[in-house]
This record gives sequence, structure tokens and C-alpha cells, in this order.
Amino acid sequence: MSRIGRLPIAIPAGVTVEVSADNVVTAKGPKGQLVKAMHKDMNIAVEDNQVVVTRPSDNKEHKALHGLTRTLINNMIIGVEKGFEKTLELVGVGYRAQLQGKKLVMNLGFSHPVEIEPVDGVTFETPSATKVVVKGIDKELVGDVVADIRSWRKPEPYKGKGIKFENEVIRRKEGKTGKK
Repeated sequence: MSRIGRLPIAIPAGVTVEVSADNVVTAKGPKGQLVKAMHKDMNIAVEDNQVVVTRPSDNKEHKALHGLTRTLINNMIIGVEKGFEKTLELVGVGYRAQLQGKKLVMNLGFSHPVEIEPVDGVTFETPSATKVVVKGIDKELVGDVVADIRSWRKPEPYKGKGIKFENEVIRRKEGKTGKK
């Protein structure tokens, strides 16, 4: 049995979870509402304030889907209750970010500023000129937006310049040595 898949998911106070007949899971909470269609073979049941995911058989595909389905539902519940956030740091001379309305505008060493429009369900914050916080209730969407922002300037290993995650450690390389 899947170690992750067999664990029941506790539904916190203030959150409601509904499962339709065709495995569409709806989670409502103080932060908002998320709806996601799960695989039709998985058995999802809401019993006494817990969500239980079971699989119909022990074939390879069902084993793989078991833990995935449970984790997706768990992330939905956490998202509508607390939300998700990821913090990025801009490292480099002149690299900075600021908000213009809801739009994120970053100077990343290009000849032009990089402007990123927020997707529905995602908000930006800039606590300082070199930090960007991306917040939302959908973990997958927050991760996609963060990956998009990061793709503009990935951290490079020689000087460490670029956009990195808050606690990320960049493996540094030694540069070329001069002539002797």
C-alpha cells in the first residue's frame, strides 16, 4: 500500500470538500475555492471530516495515481485554508523589482525592463527591491508563475547573479586562472 496514499486527509474547520460522481473535487475555504478533476479510477470518499483515497487494484498505474491523487487533494485543502507563497531573490548589480499597480516590473540587466502581468489567482509583493513574493491558493499555479519569473535570469555559477529561490544555495565554480 502506498505510504502517502493510504493516509487520510483531515479537513480543518472552515473548509468544505465535496466529491462529485465523476471525481471532480471541490474545496472551499476562507481563501477561496479550488476545483480539480481527479482520475476516474481513484475512489475518493469524504467520511467523518476526513478525505480517504483508495485504489481499485494493485496494478502499476493505480499505484502511481494513489499517492498523487491524495497529495493533489491535500494541496487543495492547504491552499484554500492557508495559501501558498514562494519568495525569490534578485542577485546582481542593478537587479531590482517593483510593483506598478498589480504588474511586476523588474530590471535584470537588459536594455528594457521586464514586465510580468499577474495570472488570475496569483498576487505579487515586493517587501524590498531585491525580493519578490508570489502568493496564491493553487500550488501548481504559484510554481508555474515563479518558474516563469525565474526563467528570465537563472542563477549562474560563477558570480551567482540571477533570480534564485530564497533558501537556494548556488554551487559556485572557480573561474579561469590568469596567465603565469
